[in-house]
Amino acid sequence: MALITALGPITIDMYLPTFPDIAQDLQVSSHEIELTVSSYLLGLSVAQLFIGPITDRYGRKKPLLFGLGLYLLATISCALAPSFDMLLVSRTLQAFGAAACIVIPRAVIRDHYSTQEAAHALSLLMLIMGLAPVLAPMAGSFLGPIIGWRGLFAVMLVVAVLLIILCIIKLEESLKPENAVKLSAKTISSNYFGLLRHRNFMAFALSGGLGMAGLFSFIASSPTIFITQFGIAPENFGFFFGLNAGGLILGSQISVRMLRKHPSFSVLKIALLLGLGCCAIGLLLTLTGLMNLSLFVICMFFFSACLGVINPNATALALKEQGGRLGVASALMGCMLFLFGTLTSSLVSSWQTGTTLPLFTSLFVCIGISFICGRFVGRA
Repeated sequence: MALITALGPITIDMYLPTFPDIAQDLQVSSHEIELTVSSYLLGLSVAQLFIGPITDRYGRKKPLLFGLGLYLLATISCALAPSFDMLLVSRTLQAFGAAACIVIPRAVIRDHYSTQEAAHALSLLMLIMGLAPVLAPMAGSFLGPIIGWRGLFAVMLVVAVLLIILCIIKLEESLKPENAVKLSAKTISSNYFGLLRHRNFMAFALSGGLGMAGLFSFIASSPTIFITQFGIAPENFGFFFGLNAGGLILGSQISVRMLRKHPSFSVLKIALLLGLGCCAIGLLLTLTGLMNLSLFVICMFFFSACLGVINPNATALALKEQGGRLGVASALMGCMLFLFGTLTSSLVSSWQTGTTLPLFTSLFVCIGISFICGRFVGRA
C-alpha cells in the first residue's frame, strides 16, 4: 500500500527538472507547463470523490487495478503527447487513475487494523511517502538529460506495470461482501452529507488535511525562498528540499514508537502543540527580521517532523467510526487535503514580499485551525 501511495508524489515530482525541455519541445512558456501540475492536483482532488463510493461498492482490488490501468494509458499519452493541450488533458486523466492509489490504500489499512494499529501502519506508510518526493526529483535530474522528458514518463509507465503485477499477485480483497454499500445517488449523497455532519470525522480530517496543506505552501514557495532569497545554488536545492522529507520520515518513526505506549489521540495532541509552536517561532523570527537560512531550515525540519506524526494519527482517528463507508471517508479526506493544498500554495505564490512572511503566515493559520480541530473539537 505504501508503494502504491508513493505513485502520486513520483508522478508530481519526477518530471519537474525537465520543465524547460518540455516548454521548448512543445513551444510554450515554462509558466504554461506549470499548469500541468495544477491540472494534475485538481484532477486528483475531484477524482477521489468518485473513487470512494466505487470502492465501497465493488471492493478494493478491482477499482485499484482499474485506476492503475487508467494511469498506465494516460502515462502513455503523456509520453507521446504531440502538443501542450494533449499533455494537459493526459495529465488530468493520469490524476484520475492515480486518485485510486491515494483513496484505496487508506481504506485497505483501516479494513485490517484497529485505530491504534492503523495509526501505526499509516506511520510506516509515511516513511515511503517521505522518501518519494526526495528521490523522484533526484531521479528526474539524473535521468532527464539521458532519456529526455518523454523517457521519464516511460519510467512512470514501468512503475505502473510493476504495481499492477504486484497487486494481481499479492493483494487480497479486504472488503467483506456484507460491508458492500449500494451504489446509488441517494446512498452516495447520504454518505457524504453524513460525513460532513460527523463531528469527529470532520475535526480529524480538517486537522490532518490543513496540517498537510501547509506543506503544499512550502513546496510552492521553496524554490523562491531557497534560491532567490537565501542565494542557494540551484544544484543544491534538492539537498535543502530533501531535509524536510527527512523531517517527515523522522516524525513518522517517532509516531511509531510513541504509539507503543500512548493512545493515538494523545500523540496527535502533542504533535499539534509542537507544530503550532514551530510555526509561531518561525513567524516571530520573520517579523523581527532575525530569520536566516539556518533558522529557516531548522523551523521547517521540525514542522515537517510534526506533520509526520499528525497526518497518520489524524487519518486513523478520522476513519475510526466509518465502518461501511471507509472508501467514501478516505476519498473526502483526500479531496479536502488537495483542495486546501492547492488553495494555500496558490495564495503563497501570489503573495510575494521577498521574505518568508507569506509562508509562515500560511503555516501558522493552517496549523492553528488544525490545532483547534484536533485538540478541542475532536474526541478520542
